[in-house]
Amino acid sequence: METPRIIVVTGASRGLGRAATHRLAIEGHQVVATARHVEDLAPLREELEILGHRIDCQPLDVTDDASVAALALWLEGHFDRVDGLINNAGIAVDGWDTGILELPLDKLRTTLETNLYGALRVTQAVMPLLRRSAAGRVVNLSSGMGQLADMGAGSPAYRISKTALNALTRILAAELRDTPIKVNAVCPGWCRTDMGGRKATRSPEEGIDTVVWLVTIPKTGPTGGFFRDRKPIPW
Repeated sequence: METPRIIVVTGASRGLGRAATHRLAIEGHQVVATARHVEDLAPLREELEILGHRIDCQPLDVTDDASVAALALWLEGHFDRVDGLINNAGIAVDGWDTGILELPLDKLRTTLETNLYGALRVTQAVMPLLRRSAAGRVVNLSSGMGQLADMGAGSPAYRISKTALNALTRILAAELRDTPIKVNAVCPGWCRTDMGGRKATRSPEEGIDTVVWLVTIPKTGPTGGFFRDRKPIPW
């Protein structure tokens, strides 16, 4: 097995974050699972313990500066580095039938606060530890709904937030290009989660395959890309 990595997952109590945490722990990595309410992580921790694996569980509200700073301080006190950050925490508060001309701006602000500012806030806080890794990786959970190449109507706040997250991915990858850190975005596809609904065509486990691949890629792997099913897709 490859050398275990220390990987932080945001929004790990359910859906894609839970699936990514489960798989990475099973593969032998040291996972720090975070959620707004840390008690929501207990079922996952207990499930993994039964299988002989352990995870660290920490509270994290990606919209709160103090909460993010507390996580960074805890990480500094327990590890000499962080090898991977999966920015998975996200929300969708506007419906598919919401038009952009009717979109309340407070819904856009709320969406950006989690899906964009939250990802940047956590990345900034964890970056000093990622810089200490020989192979730091940042993976941003995006969506095909944020692709400018295929942009359409519906859920405008969510779409805008994911387009912005893609821009963050490109900018961060460019700034870090001369370092060992690689930054990529993932569209997991339509997955059966609380957000995706029961009619979705993919399981969470299928959705996170590319996420796990990118957070553990070797130094020859890509950076600054947008991927689905381990293949590049248009921005």
